Amino acid sequence: MADERIRLDFDGPIATLTVSRPEKLNAFDIDMLRALSAACDTVEAKRDVRVIILTGEGKAFSAGGDIKAWGGMEPASFGHDWVRFGHRVFERLATLRMPVVAALNGHALGGGLELAAAADIRLAEKHVKIGLPETSLGMVPGWSGTQRLVARFGAQIVRRMVLGGEMFTAAQAEAEGLVDAVVETGTVMHAALDYGRRIASRGPAALEISKLMIASASGEDKGAAVEALGSILVAKTGDLKEGVAAFSEKREACFKGEW
Repeated sequence: MADERIRLDFDGPIATLTVSRPEKLNAFDIDMLRALSAACDTVEAKRDVRVIILTGEGKAFSAGGDIKAWGGMEPASFGHDWVRFGHRVFERLATLRMPVVAALNGHALGGGLELAAAADIRLAEKHVKIGLPETSLGMVPGWSGTQRLVARFGAQIVRRMVLGGEMFTAAQAEAEGLVDAVVETGTVMHAALDYGRRIASRGPAALEISKLMIASASGEDKGAAVEALGSILVAKTGDLKEGVAAFSEKREACFKGEW
């Protein structure tokens, strides 16, 4: 049975992915991570979807990982089953073929900020606060807080959050480049849908390839981005069609170098 705490809704070319555990400030447990991974597979398989809106239900975007879900784990299980698995799930979200717009309706803390950082664009309501409080619990950011956030926003701003425990308002986060725009409280979904429609009006192939090229230029998942771009290009050639046909017909291929 699907985990209803990770919800997918579709409206034409726009998919909305909602973290729906408002009574726990949308904090994740292991089943929610599994459901998020499954949701990524589902949405990527829908070729008519061109953009994803990522948001939380209730008064928080996400408070990150539920302490009750990981607090009692043995070190090996914590490292492999919680941290490494969560890292892979967020990487899956970050590398979806279509752009992702995060609509921060409430605070994004710890893993919640790491979740938002996996999106391509972040819009935040003006009351939102952002931070990485993990070291106050004696732990470190584990879902790419010291990796993707550094790559996208710079090392110093991450140092201030992780080492100094600084918490940023939405306005401060916008000034530091952590969010792309700040909107009035209660309006972020409207703003995100407007932005999503703007994205969806553009060429889907151009969007997908541009996202890959930007990832490659920024050093994020560079090898996979280069191979994906090369594979897409080769798949369009007459040589690939001839190679597949020759294999099926058990004959020598006659390549012509057709593009």
